[in-house]
Amino acid sequence: MTDVPTDRRGAAPLIRMLALAMLALALLLPSHRAFAHAALVAAVPADGAVVATAPGAYSLRFSEPVSPLVLRLVRPDGSNTLLDRYALNDATLDIAAPADLGEGTHVLSWRVISEDGHPVGGSVVFSIGAPSAGGGAEPQEAPDLALGAAIWAMRGLLYVGLFLGAGGAFFIAFIGGRRATPVVRALAWAGLLAAPLSIGLLGVDALALPLSGLGAPIAWRTGWSTSYGATGLLAAIALVMALLSLSLAARGARLFAALSLIGVGVALAASGHASAASPQWLTRPAVFLHAVGIAFWAGALLPLAAALREGGEPSARTLRRFSRAIPFAVLPLAAAGIALAVVQVETPSALWTTSYGRVLLAKLALLALLFALAALNRLRLTAPAERDDPRARSRLRRSIAAELVLVLAIFGTAALWRFTPPPRALAEAAAEPASIHIHAADAMADLSLTPGHAGTVAAAISVMTGDFGPLDAKDVTLVLANPAAGIEPIRRKAVKGSDAVWRIDALAIPIAGRWQVRIDILIDDFRMAKLEDAIEIRP
Repeated sequence: MTDVPTDRRGAAPLIRMLALAMLALALLLPSHRAFAHAALVAAVPADGAVVATAPGAYSLRFSEPVSPLVLRLVRPDGSNTLLDRYALNDATLDIAAPADLGEGTHVLSWRVISEDGHPVGGSVVFSIGAPSAGGGAEPQEAPDLALGAAIWAMRGLLYVGLFLGAGGAFFIAFIGGRRATPVVRALAWAGLLAAPLSIGLLGVDALALPLSGLGAPIAWRTGWSTSYGATGLLAAIALVMALLSLSLAARGARLFAALSLIGVGVALAASGHASAASPQWLTRPAVFLHAVGIAFWAGALLPLAAALREGGEPSARTLRRFSRAIPFAVLPLAAAGIALAVVQVETPSALWTTSYGRVLLAKLALLALLFALAALNRLRLTAPAERDDPRARSRLRRSIAAELVLVLAIFGTAALWRFTPPPRALAEAAAEPASIHIHAADAMADLSLTPGHAGTVAAAISVMTGDFGPLDAKDVTLVLANPAAGIEPIRRKAVKGSDAVWRIDALAIPIAGRWQVRIDILIDDFRMAKLEDAIEIRP
């Protein structure tokens, strides 16, 4: 392998290596619309429900807090109405319904953005009076591979700018390797270009627009309004400070380089999967330390290779300074990475059963190679290179070039996390209850099945009078049936708790799907209310 280049002509091999690494990783790119980061766990009306009269409002409850982007109601005749009157209460979205709805099948189409800055959309299909002829199938979105590839490429390029550009500027200012300044400056400029473009692309994705929608002002406004907008802005500021440090004398260069390195950590801690996870007193500082450690290590590669190419006492001095400083970056980096992995993955099996876990395994494999190569360099090549052994310096430069390729592959792999929900989020969504509200003239009930997927669940039933008053029922029985699956009614008596909620523990629901629900409420010795509806049980 040739020396790591520092001039324009020598930069061509590096650019080719970067292009090849990103092309290879593009083959691993999943269809970005196949993953959801905030899951819909309950809807009123429920998906597939047939209601007697038009509802006055809709309710969507998600597995985590969201912000609405686009809410539409598609009517039986195909026309649609923008729903712009809603109230957001943490993870629940209450939407005012139009007043002029007729009979037939309607589709409540929603698109929201989750707390970690990722968009997700879906539809709830319900019918008023009776289903329309031909039904009302849920609209399906075709994956936009070009948009997904553009999002991934800009995210990867932003990592290159932050870690190799800003990190390289820090290394040059505090340790050495100034001959690498032109390449480091070019990478910082590339990251500065990627920062706003990645925000615009997020807005395009959030609004479900094609890639050509990048020219629409609403896409940029939407992107800036998300939590990732703060990351993009802070990243741009960090890169501007890195560029300033590369153009100033020593004292000013060090000040702006230090501020730039801090800015890298703050920018990446401002949004994303890990930063949105709980407990945030742990996750946000961990993301900061992880990002700063990566920037120092990865940013050192180009300046260090440039110093080794020059040789002499300045080269040896730069290498000695790097050898003394690198443990202080690697140890916090590794500790923070382990902590974040534990929070996000939760269980070892998620490493191979989820897309997020498989991306993490790929990243860990690349990291293992990187650590092994770095250890080999430190044990066998550093000491002779510090003595200005030309052969050792040449071998160390080639090894650093190999490290650089691994680092670029790690950046590309980490950028795939933009499309994969962490197991933590999947587990939270799976643990959410399935709930329905059933209202009749003489009584009403709220039923909650926790968790809301097939298996053993706990049922909680709150009963009230038809006008929302307290109801001291004598007996409550839950009846579940799934005729489509050949399952006849399952009857279980509920036990009233001290909080006036009727409960059934260890209720077995054998399969997922749409279950018929009936709640028999014995109001007194002479009156029985039977409330019927349907509930969707997740797999």
